[in-house]
Amino acid sequence: MQHNSGRHINARARNGRRIDLAILLCVVLGVLLLAVPALTSGNAPNQSRGVPSITQTSPAQTTAETSVSPDPTPGTTPPAPQEEPPAPPPAPAPPPAPVELPPAAAPVRINYASAGVDVVVHPLQPDAQAAASRTLNPPATLDGYWLTPYGVPGAGSADTTYVIGHSWVDRDAPFNHLSSQASVGHVFDVVTQTGTVQYRVDRIDTYNKDTLKDSPIWEVVPGRLVLISCYTEDPWGTNVTVTATPVLQ
Repeated sequence: MQHNSGRHINARARNGRRIDLAILLCVVLGVLLLAVPALTSGNAPNQSRGVPSITQTSPAQTTAETSVSPDPTPGTTPPAPQEEPPAPPPAPAPPPAPVELPPAAAPVRINYASAGVDVVVHPLQPDAQAAASRTLNPPATLDGYWLTPYGVPGAGSADTTYVIGHSWVDRDAPFNHLSSQASVGHVFDVVTQTGTVQYRVDRIDTYNKDTLKDSPIWEVVPGRLVLISCYTEDPWGTNVTVTATPVLQ
């Protein structure tokens, strides 16, 4: 009886050790099973941890998006930009047509607006003594007087045309304005029996009444016009003359 009991006890001991080993193995397996998720979770992609994803653009995509034109092939020269040909210069303006003067004829009116002169012109034939001494004494009116022995305005004129008139001391007369308002460069009209001739003022001079007869105004100059009156600052001792030539262009 004792012998059998001892064998039974030994069998029970061995079974107990097997159970302990089994329990220990189960514990080890459990620990390993718990450790595996923790190890694998460290290698998981960002998305598994809720981290936002940032998409990176590959170099090829960046080049395609930012490049405007492909680089030239190494060793070649890119074509030069085409330049537009310069615009041709504007055509020169044609020269103004020459002015055709009406045939030479007696003057009948002078309209010199810039100097406030607008007068009727009458013919005046000086007597022999006045013509020889060139002493000018027109009628005492506000009009102008054309000296008929000399030239006439217009095409074919052979001499200077002279128109004279009085300046007045006690009233505003048209010829008074030649002393104060006439100016070189002014343009005015002389109406004749055949048309209108436009004149431009070339010069303005004053002469002593005693020396007027020897002044250059009496030279023969075809087409020229001279207006003569008393100089208002010295009406008894000085004359004023306005010399003009036809405007041909």
